[in-house]
Amino acid sequence: MQDIDQRDRELLNALQGEIPLASTPFAILGQAIDMSEKEVIKRTERLKREGLVRLIAGQFDMHALGYRSSLVAARVAPDHIDEAAAVVNAHPGVTQNYRRNHDFNLWFTIAVAPSSKLGLEKTIEILGDEADCEVVRALPTVKAFKSSSGDLSGEATAAAPPLTHPEIDCVRLLQRDLPLQPRPFDVLARASGMGADEIISIGRSLLKRGSMRRFGALIQQRKPGFSASAMGVWIVPPEKADEFGVKMSQNRAVSHCYLRPVYDDWPYNLYTIVHGRSIDECESIIDDLAIDIGLEEKRALYPTKEYKKARISFFSPEAEEWEASRGGTHAASAAS
Repeated sequence: MQDIDQRDRELLNALQGEIPLASTPFAILGQAIDMSEKEVIKRTERLKREGLVRLIAGQFDMHALGYRSSLVAARVAPDHIDEAAAVVNAHPGVTQNYRRNHDFNLWFTIAVAPSSKLGLEKTIEILGDEADCEVVRALPTVKAFKSSSGDLSGEATAAAPPLTHPEIDCVRLLQRDLPLQPRPFDVLARASGMGADEIISIGRSLLKRGSMRRFGALIQQRKPGFSASAMGVWIVPPEKADEFGVKMSQNRAVSHCYLRPVYDDWPYNLYTIVHGRSIDECESIIDDLAIDIGLEEKRALYPTKEYKKARISFFSPEAEEWEASRGGTHAASAAS
């Protein structure tokens, strides 16, 4: 990999900021950092080849788009878990799927579109049946105390207004990797039934409403030294959930903190994610948290195998096809 210079760093900062929704975005971006349009495109092409720039696209708030999502924990026979994970992975709305060190050994996140006829709960039920899971527990976020942008395990706090058909078409286009051309939206327009000006206008509207968080580059983040992560799950008295959630979220070692529902066979309601150089370091961090916060009932769950980690494709035909094939079958069997 070629070393990046100061100009590359300036360009990377600009790309991961806001790329203008305009007919010639790379020319406008170049003006801001005193770089020609041609050089912006050429350097960006190289940065993509080297893996520093992963994607240039819209970063959407899935709940503002009307999506529903949940973390799911399943118990699967250990000798069947790889096959079960493959079944779960086949759903286009599954973005993460891990084996973890617990009887609840398969953990995944799933999202369904607002147009879903099955809905989130029925989709999870069908996946559990098809994957031959012994037990499936939906664990949607009840409250988020600390999260990262674009997290898919949360839930909307209020109903989002439905998108129009042109807005949905625009979301489908703007989540694609932006062509590295002087007039990239013209290229997107030629692949659709929309005009470039319409794509730009609707994109600006989605940004203003917050349905799209930003339009820019996803940069490969380098976190040297961190090779392990742990999901710390805690039993917190319901009346003190907010108090402990706030305390946990204020700790610098905690990157995510959520309140989730409990079940008779799963009493943990507060979830924290921590990162460390090793499993031992993660254990130490969680033990220190327990002492600092004053909680004793906890577990540390570690991923022992990654089955899937993907970026969701909103309003994808594949998700509609998955649902259509299952919806008819399950509806027919229920009626018989």
